Amino acid sequence: MRFVIQRVKEASVSVEQEVIGRIGHGLLVFVGVSDTDDKRIADKMIDKLTKLRIFDDEEGKTNLSATDVNGEFLI
Repeated sequence: MRFVIQRVKEASVSVEQEVIGRIGHGLLVFVGVSDTDDKRIADKMIDKLTKLRIFDDEEGKTNLSATDVNGEFLI
């Protein structure tokens, strides 16, 4: 299983010109799944994703997770 992660101010996904998902400040995540992936691997990846320090703190250092900044996820 692989994740491609992008910080976003906002993001949406549309199908046939209809928005089916939308977030504000948070993470846009593209997921690649293999036939050998299982629930254990998925749980581990989700845990890593929620703890990933990818947002700036008050000092401008990349030191906060999406959870810390109340970020949203579009997966």
